[in-house]
Amino acid sequence: MSEENIYDKVVWSSCNVNCGSRCPLRVYVKDGNILRVGPDNTGEGGPFGTHEIRACLRGRGLREWVYSPQRLLHPLKRVGRRGEGNFVQISWDEALDLIADKLRQVIDIHGNESVFRIYGTGNLGGVVSAREQIDRLMNLLGGQLGYYNTYSTAQITHAMHYTYGAKDCGNHLTDTANSKLVVFFGNNPAETRMSGGGSVRDLVVSQQGSPVRTIVIDPRYTDTASCFADEWIPIRPGTDAALVNGLAYVLITEDLVDKEFLDRYCVGYDKTTMPSDIPPGNSYKDYILGQGPDGLAKTPAWASAITGIPLERIVKLAREVGTAKPAYIAQGWGPQRHANGEQTARAICMLAILTGNVGIRGGNSGDREGPFGISFPTIPVGDNPVKTAIPTFLWTKAIASHDNFTDLGDGLKGRERLQSPIKFLWSFASNTLVNQHSDIASTQRALGDTGLCEMIVLIDNVMTASARYADIVLPGTSSFEESDLCYQGYAVEMGVLILRQQAIEPLGECRTLYDICAGVARRMGVEEEFTESLTHDQWVEYMYHQCRRLRPELPEKYLDAISQGVFKWNRGGQLKIGLQAFRENPAEAPLNTPSGKIEIFSKQLWDLSKSWILPQGDQITALPEYHATWGMPGNSDAQKYPLQLVGHHYKQSTHSSYANNPWLQEAAPHSLWINPLDAEPRGIRHGDLVRVYNQFGQTQVRAKVTPRIMSGVMSLPQGAWYSPDAKGNDQGGCINTLTNQRPSPVAKGNPQHTNLVQAEKACGAPPC
Repeated sequence: MSEENIYDKVVWSSCNVNCGSRCPLRVYVKDGNILRVGPDNTGEGGPFGTHEIRACLRGRGLREWVYSPQRLLHPLKRVGRRGEGNFVQISWDEALDLIADKLRQVIDIHGNESVFRIYGTGNLGGVVSAREQIDRLMNLLGGQLGYYNTYSTAQITHAMHYTYGAKDCGNHLTDTANSKLVVFFGNNPAETRMSGGGSVRDLVVSQQGSPVRTIVIDPRYTDTASCFADEWIPIRPGTDAALVNGLAYVLITEDLVDKEFLDRYCVGYDKTTMPSDIPPGNSYKDYILGQGPDGLAKTPAWASAITGIPLERIVKLAREVGTAKPAYIAQGWGPQRHANGEQTARAICMLAILTGNVGIRGGNSGDREGPFGISFPTIPVGDNPVKTAIPTFLWTKAIASHDNFTDLGDGLKGRERLQSPIKFLWSFASNTLVNQHSDIASTQRALGDTGLCEMIVLIDNVMTASARYADIVLPGTSSFEESDLCYQGYAVEMGVLILRQQAIEPLGECRTLYDICAGVARRMGVEEEFTESLTHDQWVEYMYHQCRRLRPELPEKYLDAISQGVFKWNRGGQLKIGLQAFRENPAEAPLNTPSGKIEIFSKQLWDLSKSWILPQGDQITALPEYHATWGMPGNSDAQKYPLQLVGHHYKQSTHSSYANNPWLQEAAPHSLWINPLDAEPRGIRHGDLVRVYNQFGQTQVRAKVTPRIMSGVMSLPQGAWYSPDAKGNDQGGCINTLTNQRPSPVAKGNPQHTNLVQAEKACGAPPC
């Protein structure tokens, strides 16, 4: 008897959290219970691009999520104050009636602009189970306040827009096999995208048999650095642009730039390619050589003092980059998640631009590695009648201070000033409500005042840190309790369609998001328009046939497709070379920038710098310059809080998803990375309980004393659930007790790696 015959059924499912991957899973069921979760078993020994997609320990541990002691099983209504976590069980009818009544009241009094669905990615990759079901419902009811940006990529997306007029303009990661040199700035796929469905698989393939030299520049000696790099260069957080400036000085003064490329394809390198209406002295070359307004030459010695990288190593790196052709320059999303993140991301691109490595095989634009991607259809949501949109990171300001929320001050789109505060808030599969948003203490104050936001509806699988702040908590089905389609194709160079089958009946009274929205739609008089007379499962089948319109080789019959479960497409041997068409013929394939060229000098940013209202210390510059910000050494807070703190994505969880899984907590304990040179004078030893604090709050966490983090810098994995004691002090190592809600200047994105803190041995940890 085969192993699978032991079980009543084995069905296909998927891991749908936001690591970028969407790994297929095999769910083994006996007597209506999940006994184990296995990986993809198709494609063994097959060619790259149709290979097995082996899920990592997070997806393989999903059984612990479904059967978690914190699992939500019934609708709940808050009693007492928000945040206390006190609820009473109510019926679905009462819950949906309360939601519909309040939603109708808020719209009638304040308008649709006062309704908002908060950003969240705890369930991402599904189609019918997608968060966009709420958008579909709200669009039928007159719309809701929109948002733009993500917590992951706000600054880099804007940087690519102002530089290249596009996003995702990088080469495939496997193209590094054709390079002479690879330089990664804060790019760590071995941990952030570590499964068979992640880009670490592409990195393994590209380095097999390739002699390419790889350098990783990062404050932390990451798994990518330890497994794939020939050299690790530690750097102070937020100073990557200063490093690039120092490298550029060497490239320019030693004639290692590709002048022909700069003249033909770029705007703003020197005075010969500057916009005609800009005063002299504002070119990039002027800035680097100290001939611009600041009069400061960006020498390697200048860069060394800022970055902590020895002068000699900066000079050597510049010569390596300038003489290796082609060179693959790429950045992860960590360097841009700073208070000066837009300029950091643009600056890193300058290494590729100065050396002419853009748009060629073995080169890269400086962006993150490019995805493969298959444009499968998503659930139709209709048009949002509300055209006002906020940067997603600023939703707390839209609750607490809407009258000061403006286009020139806060990046508001569609209006000059926000007309109404957020009064009704949807939260689906999102721990962003509290846990993943900066400055938890400030967030608590905004949410705790029920006179501001009048109703918070949260839909999730478990009682998260955020769920405690909801008024109505609804138990949603997990991915194992509903059928759906799932797409893969962003984080690995292949495309995948997974036909996810329902493995078990929903636990307790859990319902799908579709059915929850349909219940609200019924009470609001738009049920027929919302459902189009289809059930959840009928929508899944309908969307499958929409996929067949793009991929007609899929089985004609839906049941035949279900029996196979997983479909894979390789990229057909075609490497993605970002901006290749532009490089080959810039006249026929211009970029989507005002000039049609690469904009080293951005006239758009020049104009923004003169019109936008910025807090003191923030700067918008037309060139990719380095500027120190708040939360960095040299700031007035640095004497009291002398250590820089960043957060890193961690093997234990994907953002905060699965952070409550005891298996993962045991496999990869949550701990604060601290260098021995910083630990020793503080009396901190490996494993000690440490108190980390600043003006925003404090948290306690175990110390990982290691030389794998640069001295003067600590790193705390992001995603740990906020767990306050009776005094409100976090006991769980949640980094957002220490982060700032002040956004970056251009994108208004989250700066959650820009922090100054102090650390000490916690009381109760001997000797204290």
